[in-house]
Amino acid sequence: MTEQLAVAVLGANGRMGAEAVKAVDASADLLLVAALGRNDSLDTLVGSGAQIVVDLTVPESTEANVRFAVEHGMHAVVGTTGWDADRVERLEALLETKPGVGVLVAPNFALGSVLASAFAARASKYFESVEIVELHHPDKVDAPSGTAVRTAQLIAAERAAAGVAPSPDATTSERPGARGCEIDGVRVHSVRLRGLVAHQEVLLGGPGEQLTFRHDSFDRASFMPGVLLGVRNVAANPGLTVGLDGYLDLGL
Repeated sequence: MTEQLAVAVLGANGRMGAEAVKAVDASADLLLVAALGRNDSLDTLVGSGAQIVVDLTVPESTEANVRFAVEHGMHAVVGTTGWDADRVERLEALLETKPGVGVLVAPNFALGSVLASAFAARASKYFESVEIVELHHPDKVDAPSGTAVRTAQLIAAERAAAGVAPSPDATTSERPGARGCEIDGVRVHSVRLRGLVAHQEVLLGGPGEQLTFRHDSFDRASFMPGVLLGVRNVAANPGLTVGLDGYLDLGL
């Protein structure tokens, strides 16, 4: 019998965390050794024998959670938002002192979403204009979404490498927020609406045509194949990986 990987889930009482607990528990090659809520001590992780920590908590605690895991030699799969450049830099410095430890920080675990963002980024260099619309439930605390930020960064990098000019925009007068926010030169618009879960459109425009990449998550179960993929691969990828696409053979 193949040895099971010992997995702990942080944020186990949240919507995503509860799904992750069920997904890990249902996987024959994984062993759920801890499911921690907001007020549970991280010291529990050490006693549980966890090899991999899945962090699905909140932006205020995620950095401390991941630091604890890395310092104790545990790999981490992180779906919590709030990982700005400063946090990433501090994590990279820490990982240099733990060369065998791997961390995956993924803005989105839905495989379809990851693929759509990657395909849209590659296609964007062939179009004059690009904008992103992300749509989520009204309980989401951050805007724009981490997925939209990541998608905009991928698009900006592709267009910069290809020498594509910024998207044309003749706007000279606007009400605050009318044109969304700008991330690396890419406009991103956020919608918060009851009934939605997680959705994103990348709109690409050229003379006489439009190409749209859209992904829809109708249930948080859609994120679990990506979480499990991260759990099963993080140990084989020491250091920091940002984006689940880093674990996919996209051939791009």
